[in-house]
Amino acid sequence: MFEIILVLGILAGVYMAWNIGANDVANAMASAVGANAITLRQAVIIGGTLDFVGATVIGSHVTSTILHKILNTQAIADPRVMMLGLLAALLSAAFWVFFATWSQLPVSTTHSIVGAVVGFGIVAGGLGAIQWGKIIAIILSWIISPIFAGLLAYLIFVVIRSSILRRPEPFVAALKLTPIFLGSTIFIILVSLLSKTPLGENLHIGVRSGMVVSLAIATIVGIRAKSWLARTIRKVEEDGVEEIFKRFQIITSCYVALAHGANDVANAVGPVAGIYIIFKTHALTEKIPVPTFLLVLGGIFIAIGVFTWGYKVIETLGSKITTLTNTRGFSVDFGTATSVLLASKMGLPVSTTHAAVGAVIGVGLAGGLAAVDFKVVGKITLYWLITLPLAALPCMVIFKILEAIFL
Repeated sequence: MFEIILVLGILAGVYMAWNIGANDVANAMASAVGANAITLRQAVIIGGTLDFVGATVIGSHVTSTILHKILNTQAIADPRVMMLGLLAALLSAAFWVFFATWSQLPVSTTHSIVGAVVGFGIVAGGLGAIQWGKIIAIILSWIISPIFAGLLAYLIFVVIRSSILRRPEPFVAALKLTPIFLGSTIFIILVSLLSKTPLGENLHIGVRSGMVVSLAIATIVGIRAKSWLARTIRKVEEDGVEEIFKRFQIITSCYVALAHGANDVANAVGPVAGIYIIFKTHALTEKIPVPTFLLVLGGIFIAIGVFTWGYKVIETLGSKITTLTNTRGFSVDFGTATSVLLASKMGLPVSTTHAAVGAVIGVGLAGGLAAVDFKVVGKITLYWLITLPLAALPCMVIFKILEAIFL
């Protein structure tokens, strides 16, 4: 029986990974496509490749199972029940993300898994099995994440507009401020990759040394980029400004894709790792080592999801909410990446999807209320609100079916 559940768990995990790639690549690439910095085909290729690299090279080899974050696992003592619950959660979350992607709407894959686990916990252990404080924190993140990212993206674009776009010689102003804008971008990227991450630990880089290294590299790159851009960009005035920020935006989009693969691969392979450990030990520990082959498998299917269906949500996030230029797109990516980094360091459970949508709305609002399509925003918000229950309810049904079959 355990062998069958393990095989089904691996299959469900790769299906979830495929859905993650299909839905979440928009977080990284939508603004770049919407601003014409890259084509849709290029976005799919770059996003898929970097998602795979992030998942396999930077992805955590040890994950704290989501069961211990959401459930009081003492209320569910039978390891077989845990295995079936994890399998049911993967299937339910994957079905919901699939439906959302088909509808071309971005949803949080993290919250989909959380909702499914809540459904399993209630049906297997009752309401007392759920750590409701964690659920409240997640619900609060629906508000915190988009507002934080939206405000940050709005402020960044306002600064760009006042310090560059409205100057008598905007191209000259953009070149002058290149070390600040690009340097800040590189700094954020390096800090997020090196500070309290598996990559930083492997390189034996602590928080303070990571900050120093990141600042030094960012300063050098920013200064060198200024002279390089002055030599290579032939357009002038506002067209030249957009050309400069097009290059910046491609960098930020690549970073978000890399970080997405590293962070969200756990949504697919974390539960599978839980099933695998129970299969090996007939027990469930709080810290679960994730085998490398699962990270590779998750990375491959996230990339396949990007390649095969990633374009659907990119179109919504990149063009249907508001019109994006390169300066606006850079503001979106910078706001998304920075807000997610700051929130994660503060221990706030935020969604990259929610942050990305909030950043797009924030930049749109910089052009006035008429610049944002609030019908699309309303539909996206509705999907956010129903993610937890519509992942939880099918999970209850799937778990009961699996329980009837295997137990």
